[in-house]
Amino acid sequence: MTQKYIEKILTARVYDVAVETPLDRARRLSVRLNNQVLLKREDLQPVFSFKLRGAYNKLYQLSRTTDLKGVIAASAGNHAQGLALAASRLGVKAIIVMPKTTPKIKVDAVRAYGAKAVLVGDTYDEASLYAHELSEKEGFSYIHPYDDPDVIAGQGTVAVEILRQYTDDIDAIFIPVGGGGLIAGMAAFIKYLRPEVKVIGVEPADAACLAAAMEKNRRIVLNQVGLFADGVAVKQIGRETWRIARQVVDEVITVNTDEICAAIKDIFDDTRSIMEPAGALGVAGIKKYVEKNKVSNQTLIAINSGANMNFDRLRHVSERAELGEHREGLIGVTIPEEPGSFLRFCRLIGKKGITEFNYRYSDNRNAHVFVGIQLADGLPELEVLIKKLRDKAYSVLAMSDNEMAKLHVRHMVGGHANKIEDEVLYRFEFPERPGALLAFLAYIGKRWNISLFHYRNHGAAFGRVLVGLQVPAGERKDVKVFLDELGYNWWDESNNEAYRMFLGPAENDA
Repeated sequence: MTQKYIEKILTARVYDVAVETPLDRARRLSVRLNNQVLLKREDLQPVFSFKLRGAYNKLYQLSRTTDLKGVIAASAGNHAQGLALAASRLGVKAIIVMPKTTPKIKVDAVRAYGAKAVLVGDTYDEASLYAHELSEKEGFSYIHPYDDPDVIAGQGTVAVEILRQYTDDIDAIFIPVGGGGLIAGMAAFIKYLRPEVKVIGVEPADAACLAAAMEKNRRIVLNQVGLFADGVAVKQIGRETWRIARQVVDEVITVNTDEICAAIKDIFDDTRSIMEPAGALGVAGIKKYVEKNKVSNQTLIAINSGANMNFDRLRHVSERAELGEHREGLIGVTIPEEPGSFLRFCRLIGKKGITEFNYRYSDNRNAHVFVGIQLADGLPELEVLIKKLRDKAYSVLAMSDNEMAKLHVRHMVGGHANKIEDEVLYRFEFPERPGALLAFLAYIGKRWNISLFHYRNHGAAFGRVLVGLQVPAGERKDVKVFLDELGYNWWDESNNEAYRMFLGPAENDA
């Protein structure tokens, strides 16, 4: 296996369109982590992603052996742009099938390279199914985004550059994982030439298909995947990429949304460049690896795999970065509803910076306050404050890890509902496109009354919604069947403590 891929990687044709990207030292991050952190800047490719390498190599190799009528692919992002540019350079017709939810900036980029963009369905799976049907109908060759030997070999050239650019000792290389094309190609070459170097994959915790496969020692299909790091939102690792990865990948690290956002900020601080979420996975993985293993004075390399970020998404990234770096903590505190209670509470907090302070009168007994606090020393500092408040008989709810509180509650604190009956709470992710919110409301509100609603657009291909429904106890099973048929990712948040503290039925009505 290895020898076959080494030859394919070393003979891969990528530099007709790709550039050799620099390996830059992240000075600030290196000092903070007490390790040398190097960034492989694949965000500096002409299409702002490594995907160009594999797409061009596949198309070039195919053009040598096949009388190409044209090529077709399904993609919502970087593979689409890479293949469109590759086809343009080689004079080959290209059709890219993209979900209707694909941001306009990416659709426009594909068309700018001369490819035809066809918008079908709400998800990648729907686009992929149509792309295969269209491929057979038109007689065009289908170019897979990752599960193809020539694509894998093209991505492997990233490793060739790194080992040529840095000849001293390397302790570990951290590689983002979606379908596995990048890590399979890179790891095959790294382990052949420098077997002592650790190869560590990094995945979002809510889309960890390689981690799941390594745990079970077989490919499995995830029930659902989170969409924040859309560039790696893959339910199953590729067949060929898994065959390679299981032999040459040392470890997989998973990171959450907040940790990814913090990594985007870290890279910006050192480079003044903004990664897309998938592009920052390598740095997020390094930070978690250093924290877990307490390593120092090592050389750690992260692949900055892409920078196709929608500007609108920066609002969400900015909100979550401080939480991911543990520079902000969120707490809910119950204080007496009486004169002077606010002042006493604020004095206990002291001179700490307040990032958020939300409160609304509910009744004449207690007040619930949503507080964001700046932290200089991370979580230990927050734990000390929580203990201090509890020692003074305050009821405190820690919310820094409460996804619903971070996504929704902090933006809608407004007091408890009075005389609300049978309310249940659900959180959704649904495809974002014009009219999607209206369609969602029309569908969800047909049978049960909507008692609470909060929606935020984060500039992504999906919307996040919090919905309260009045569902009698005898119909609770029916509503879950209904939601499963709806086909969106959903979570039952009815027992979430942040909901009960700030939004749920008033105590005297519960």
